[in-house]
Amino acid sequence: MNTTTFKNLLVTRAGWGPLALRLAVGIIFVAHGAQKLFGWFGGHGLEGTAGWMASIGLEPGLPMALLAGSAEFFGGLALIIGLLVRPAAVTLAFTMLVAIFAVHWSNGLFMADNGYEFALSLFAISLALVSSGGGKASLDDYLSGSAEA
Repeated sequence: MNTTTFKNLLVTRAGWGPLALRLAVGIIFVAHGAQKLFGWFGGHGLEGTAGWMASIGLEPGLPMALLAGSAEFFGGLALIIGLLVRPAAVTLAFTMLVAIFAVHWSNGLFMADNGYEFALSLFAISLALVSSGGGKASLDDYLSGSAEA
């Protein structure tokens, strides 16, 4: 990848709006990823998550749990610091699509019934960040040279 392509991946003309989205959703994704990977915040850790994923047909369970947990944890960190926001957001959007259709779809929309409304919200925010990029106060903005001096 040449430097122009890399710079175009980072460049963002968005204002301050993406910062609010990045921080809030980044924290949520980091926490959910930490539950899956490390068992933090009442999670079941990698082995427990792997067993659950295998039980719902997401096989093989351990690699699937590692992929989902890593996407959420490291993708969330990327959003928080604003580094490689677009690739992180694409990865997170895909992860939410899997969650919607593999886990929540059959339960309907509402969270009270373990439905897909929360995953759909995270999916929509991720898509918005793919479109906008990191915006102001992101490392992407700084590294691309689009930050105002």
